[in-house]
Amino acid sequence: MALTARDIMETQVITLSPSDPLSNVHRLFCDEEIHGAPVVDDDGRVLGIITSMDLLRAASDERDSARGDPTYFRELFELSGPDLQEAPEGFLDRLRERVTAEFMTEDVACVGIDATVPEIARALRRNRIHRVLVVEDEILQGIITTFDLVGLLEKVSG
Repeated sequence: MALTARDIMETQVITLSPSDPLSNVHRLFCDEEIHGAPVVDDDGRVLGIITSMDLLRAASDERDSARGDPTYFRELFELSGPDLQEAPEGFLDRLRERVTAEFMTEDVACVGIDATVPEIARALRRNRIHRVLVVEDEILQGIITTFDLVGLLEKVSG
């Protein structure tokens, strides 16, 4: 019997609300050491996904609006967590006002709970992404990352 998404997915998924402030999303990503999270409604229905790249885009947009000299995101947020002392005046306030829904990707790569491992791998490769959401009737059931597939390969290879 072939392994399916149900067999390998992570079911304890950190999710976000579309109304979560981007400053909270950044802190969550740093605290949990993750690079993306599904955005769901109150019923667990998938609305989108937000990633570190989306946060970079948001910070760049806000930085550009704060002053005409954009710099790299890491100058605003150190790897250990946000250090906003050097940020332009009002930057943090604007980042708190911007919400997940504004920067999330709505066209999310999803697979069904019975998708096979080759189908999951194809979805990741075809979409050039590192995580795929597992859904059933539009409700989030789990997540599978490239690390999950590498771990599976490690187990199978002995």
